[in-house]
Amino acid sequence: MKFSVFQVSRKGGREVNEDRMGYCYTRGAGIFLLADGMGGHPQGEVAAQLALQLISVMFQKEAQPELPDVTAFLRKALLAAHHQILRYAIEKGMSDSPRTTIVAAIVQAGSVTWIHCGDSRLYLVRQGELLARTRDHSFTEQLQAGAAGAKSRDRINRNILFTCLGSPTKPVFEVGGPLALQQGDRMMLCSDGLWASLSDADITYRLSHKPVSEAVPDLVENALRKAGHSSDNVTVIALEWETPDGFESTRGSLATDSASGGVFASTVQSGHLEPSLEDLDDAAIERSIAEINDVIRRAAAKKI
Repeated sequence: MKFSVFQVSRKGGREVNEDRMGYCYTRGAGIFLLADGMGGHPQGEVAAQLALQLISVMFQKEAQPELPDVTAFLRKALLAAHHQILRYAIEKGMSDSPRTTIVAAIVQAGSVTWIHCGDSRLYLVRQGELLARTRDHSFTEQLQAGAAGAKSRDRINRNILFTCLGSPTKPVFEVGGPLALQQGDRMMLCSDGLWASLSDADITYRLSHKPVSEAVPDLVENALRKAGHSSDNVTVIALEWETPDGFESTRGSLATDSASGGVFASTVQSGHLEPSLEDLDDAAIERSIAEINDVIRRAAAKKI
């Protein structure tokens, strides 16, 4: 694999930056991750960090050096991250669980496959055209995809999501791909602090006309400037795919083919997470959901 990568996170007008991002790779596969901890719930940054840590641990264990089933891994990893957040809330005796969005993309065998839950987005741009873009799990996007009129859309707050990781209900998620990558393709994962201020056309244009190491800082600065003092945190990780013949050593460029089979590299912040990978089935997740619901009910009863 040969690609250039650039990542940045800027604190907007919020007190805390609850966004997290990073990437991991072996000789044969790479995973790119971005999570946006949700305000209005406690410790959103913890939920985002737990999600990224757990998924990167699972990736390291299973990518030897490639994943046997990319789609199956993404589904399992997302539910495992959800389970881990619920477990954390229970262990801490929290009356409300931390929550986060997530978007993750795996590049393997020259193709990209992605998964997302919430409104953190993936953009894939090819030769100046928007090839793919995730659809937010928000009521606004749901209405726009249907036949609702503009008046109905205007009454709904775009920030209202109907799913995320860490909620008391099983998360809704979507998988995209696999899509074969071509020389010069640009893939970007971003938090809503970026896309809320910029149009898809603007994002596509800027990604298409500059290397990601230049395009991403430009996009971030424009988003912060347009949003002003009310800006959300802006976090982006972007990749430019390069074929073997077209590979040039530039800022942020990586060539993993020469790495030995046991090499694993990661920019995801490490911590004292020791996830159990043996108990990640649907029954375990449902048990965690029932437990957190019980905690919430008991806390609500005490306030009455």
